[in-house]
Amino acid sequence: MKQLKIGYLSTMYHTSHIIKKEGWVEKSLKINPAWKLFPTGPAMVEAFAATKIDIGYIGLPPAMIGIEKGIPIKCIAGGHVEGTVMIAPDNYQSFNELHDIDQVLKQFKGKNLGTPTKGSIHDVIIRNLIDKQKENIDIKNFSWADLIPEAFDNGEIAGAVGTPPLAVVCAQECSTKITITPHKLWPYNPSYGIVIRKELFTEKPLLEEFLKLHENACNLIRENPLEAASIISDAVKVVDSSFVIKVFQISPKYCASLPKTYIDSTMKFVAVLNQLGYIKNDLAEEDIFDLSTIHKIHPEPDHYNTPGKIKT
Repeated sequence: MKQLKIGYLSTMYHTSHIIKKEGWVEKSLKINPAWKLFPTGPAMVEAFAATKIDIGYIGLPPAMIGIEKGIPIKCIAGGHVEGTVMIAPDNYQSFNELHDIDQVLKQFKGKNLGTPTKGSIHDVIIRNLIDKQKENIDIKNFSWADLIPEAFDNGEIAGAVGTPPLAVVCAQECSTKITITPHKLWPYNPSYGIVIRKELFTEKPLLEEFLKLHENACNLIRENPLEAASIISDAVKVVDSSFVIKVFQISPKYCASLPKTYIDSTMKFVAVLNQLGYIKNDLAEEDIFDLSTIHKIHPEPDHYNTPGKIKT
């Protein structure tokens, strides 16, 4: 393969930023990568459908929606879990204060909550919670999460559900706080994994080497977060390393592995996606995952619950 087309998101705890900035693909795989930035996971799924990318950093629910529609992609590695957080201004009480998700949500009755594109993992998680609690809360989807702070400022939304970087931005710019932590929203939810076009399975050595780079970058975040934060801030250009450290602290669970806990959490989304009308048919584990490559390069236990030097 002469070129590898990689789709990635702005989410700064994804290993894409480290691998891209440090030129690891060029150095280790000896091929020329073409990196393409996407606003959301659903937009990346569309690119997979059009064969515009080979590999993607993506939340599992949008990938599952694509798989159910017949797009030939599979998840071959993890990356991070529990990457969805709920935020709101200081006058709203948090789960830590109320000790009940329903009581937190009741505060937003008749109001809008902002979240990324319909079908994103954040959208699916909050819609599922609202449906369970039977609350009259409207969801406003944004094509770019960068638009959410402005929506707070102009009173368009009362709260938001999105990534840890969004939580840090809004805390700085809109005086918001975390109202429900990632673990309380959906334990072990698969915030992103490595998804590939099925045709790439003919390139097994390439996949193995890429996943080694991915795991090395996950380890760097866990074991040397200061160095990782410095690389990422230099790559994204818009924040300093202290900002990235705050992101790591909100959600510190990083690894390339696909343990049973990750897979089981993913499979719970199938019923939710059906209930929300995002898919029409059931999906089996083998429809979504291929574990052969990650088991070869990561046979040891996963590291999601061993956050290394990241302090929370």
